[in-house]
Amino acid sequence: MCTTCGCQHGNLYIEGDERDPHSPFRKAPFAAAPHLVAPITTVNLSAFTPAVAPQGDLDYGHGEAGTHAPGLSQRKMVEIEINVLDKNNQIAQRNRQRLAARGQLALNLVSSPGSGKTTLLTETLKRLRGTTACAVIEGDQQTVNDAERIRATGTPAIQVNTGKGCHLDAQMVQDAMTRLPLEDNGVLFIENVGNLVCPAGFDLGERHKVAVLSVTEGEDKPLKYPHMFAAASLMLLNKIDLLPYLNFDVEKCMAYAREVNPDITILLVSASRGDGMSAWLAWLEEQRCA
Repeated sequence: MCTTCGCQHGNLYIEGDERDPHSPFRKAPFAAAPHLVAPITTVNLSAFTPAVAPQGDLDYGHGEAGTHAPGLSQRKMVEIEINVLDKNNQIAQRNRQRLAARGQLALNLVSSPGSGKTTLLTETLKRLRGTTACAVIEGDQQTVNDAERIRATGTPAIQVNTGKGCHLDAQMVQDAMTRLPLEDNGVLFIENVGNLVCPAGFDLGERHKVAVLSVTEGEDKPLKYPHMFAAASLMLLNKIDLLPYLNFDVEKCMAYAREVNPDITILLVSASRGDGMSAWLAWLEEQRCA
């Protein structure tokens, strides 16, 4: 469950479930998940009110929980978050230990939908083929389309469908890792569900979060979604080949990113044209050797 939006796993499906006789998704991995209706006993409408700016704008993120849900107090939301993230972090730590034992560099790629993550990843894998053992975990709500694109490069990949869930969690990554041929001293790319909110709070066992931002999204994205950029070690500013056709201020975008995260590294790339790919590969190699 996501403590920000309350999403559940729904019809969670990891490739290979259809071959598991004990999997509930053996016969219909994309069937609608059952929806249990919980009885509502109390709704406290006065527990929380948004901050109101002079011009009438509403801020629901100013409370102790940093978010809002109807009928839940800030205290209750904090309790839920602690319980959910504590279990997730325990699994993430086991993932991290397992990866470290194999010398694996694990990267959690995060972005909005349409930023070009998958294209960036396929182009990266083509350049690393024959020199670096790679594997990929693909996260989407539905379809195995992206995993098939990755496998077309010759790289092993497992698709994780999160159903109603808006992010990957450590348990999903653990389950997917057991189905991948992870080689010593390789790189595990985890392409998260397209979402700049919830993935920021969930540790998957990765060494770094890599935020991919497209120049088509607007330069103020780091200010609008500060938690994600604060959690990222690297920001890849993608699709720079489109800059001549856009009103996008690169320097301002970089300044905004450093405003929320002074230590973030920023690289400018174009996955489709190849700009900046050598710098991105050099960063990967530096992290592998760290």
